[in-house]
Amino acid sequence: MAISKFLLVTMVLISLLVFRLVEAYGNGDGDNLAVHTAGPEGANNPTYIPTSECGTACEARCSLASRHKMCLRACGTCCTRCNCVPPGTSGNQDLCPCYRDMLTHHGKHKCP
Repeated sequence: MAISKFLLVTMVLISLLVFRLVEAYGNGDGDNLAVHTAGPEGANNPTYIPTSECGTACEARCSLASRHKMCLRACGTCCTRCNCVPPGTSGNQDLCPCYRDMLTHHGKHKCP
């Protein structure tokens, strides 16, 4: 009986994890929630994000961060200033030079 309860709980947790990953990475056709093309600014920058969508893009970018709230705060600042967030949970910063080049006062990369 204890084993069946353990298996049930494990299956529920795995299904929640899979659901979260699918939600974070879009609908599976290669699009990511953090990548948008919109308006005249977006014509030249495939990672352009209107300021109103920074929360969604940063939620996707920081979904695997160990310090989630700190990641969201830094990402939100970078998104507001640069109007872009690289796709994925890390890397890909070459797609958004402003995001990549923003530094803290101590010379470290600001954006996650």
